[in-house]
Amino acid sequence: MHPADEIRGEKSKILQDKKIVLGLTGSIAAVETVKLARELIRYGSRVFPVMTPAATKIIHPDALWFATGVEPIVSLTGETQHVEMCGRVSDKADLLLISPCTANTISKIAYGIDDTAVTTFATTAIGSKIPIVIVPAMHLSMYDHKFVQENIKKCKKIGINFIDPKIKGNKAKLPSIEEIVSNVIREIGVPDLKNKKVLIIGGSSNEPIDDVRVISNQSSGKTAISLAMSSFLRGADLELWYGCSPEPIPEFLNHSRFSSLNDLIKLLETRALNDFNIIVLCAALSDYKPDKIDGKISSSSEKLVITLKPTKKIIGILRKLAPKATIVGFKLEKESKTLKTKMEELIDNYSLDFVVGNKISALHKNETEIWIMDKKGRILNKKGSKFELADQIFNTILKG
Repeated sequence: MHPADEIRGEKSKILQDKKIVLGLTGSIAAVETVKLARELIRYGSRVFPVMTPAATKIIHPDALWFATGVEPIVSLTGETQHVEMCGRVSDKADLLLISPCTANTISKIAYGIDDTAVTTFATTAIGSKIPIVIVPAMHLSMYDHKFVQENIKKCKKIGINFIDPKIKGNKAKLPSIEEIVSNVIREIGVPDLKNKKVLIIGGSSNEPIDDVRVISNQSSGKTAISLAMSSFLRGADLELWYGCSPEPIPEFLNHSRFSSLNDLIKLLETRALNDFNIIVLCAALSDYKPDKIDGKISSSSEKLVITLKPTKKIIGILRKLAPKATIVGFKLEKESKTLKTKMEELIDNYSLDFVVGNKISALHKNETEIWIMDKKGRILNKKGSKFELADQIFNTILKG
C-alpha cells in the first residue's frame, strides 16, 4: 500500500472519491504543496499533480509522487492527459486547483495561452466547465500590477474562483493549508447551504464589574467555531459573531467580535436580521450583570458584595427582529432528566424552531452528546465530536 493510501480519509470522508488535479507553478510557495496534497488526501480525495517546468526547479516531482501516489505530469504526451482528466469525458476531474499560481500563469490562462501542462489543463478545464480554483502567490509588486489584476478579473468573469493571498510585508503569500482545503471542500463538497445566509452567535460574554474585573460564563467556543466551519464548508453565506472564548477563529471566516451583552445588542441593531435564513445562538451569555463601577475596586477590602440584576434575553430579541428566520437555541443543564422540560419551555417561550440540549459535563470537551428538539417536540440524540455534531444540527435543520 502506498503511504498516500494509508492516510486517505483519516480526517473525514467529505472528499471521498473526489478527483482533484493539483497544478503547481514556479513560485517558491510550491514547497508547501506536499503538505497541501496530503491534507486533501486526509479528507478522502484523489490528487493528481501537474507541474510547470519552473515548478520542478522549486520542488522535485518525486516529492509530489510520494505525497500523492501519482507520478506528476510535467509535460504532455500522446496520452493526452489533459483530455483524459479535464476533457469532456465521463471520469473527468472534479476540480482543477492551481496552488501556488504565479502572475505569469494567471495571465496565460486569461488569454488562453497553452505552453505548459498546467496552462493546457486550465484551458481544457474551462472548455469542459470543470471548476477551477486559483491560489496566487508572488511578490506584492507583481500581484499589484495593473494588468495582473485585470487578468484576475478576466478569469473571475468566466467563473474561476480565487483564494486571496495573505499580504505580509511586500509579499502576497500562500494562505494557510486549512483555508485552501476548506475552500476546496466548499467548492466541490455538498453545497446544501448555498444561497443561505447563516448567522452563528457564540462564545461567552464578559460583563464588567469595574474597569478591570468581569463576570462571565465558561465557554470554550468550540461549538460556535464548529458550527461556523460546517456552514462555511456547506456553501453558506456565513457571519460569525464571537465573544470572549479561547478557541481561535479561522481567519478566513467572516466574523465580528463582541465582549459584553451591550456590544452584542449593538451588533443586533446594526444588522438587518431578516436577511438571515438561519440563526444559531449557542453563546454562553450572562444571565445576570452588575452595575459597573468606574475605576478599580480596591483589593484591600476583606469582603466584596456584588449585586447582580437580570440581563435582556437575546433569544427573545432575535425572534422579534427575525420573525421568518429558522432560529436555533441552546440549553445547558446538569442532568439529562430535566433537560427535555427546559428545552420545551425554551421553544414555547420564544417561538424557536429548534433547541439543542447538552449537559454541563460536556464543557470544554471535544467529544460530547447532544439532544436536538424541534417545535413539534421530536428529539434526536447524537454523540460525537463538536464538528460532527455541528453537521448533524444543520442536517436536522435542512430536513425541517
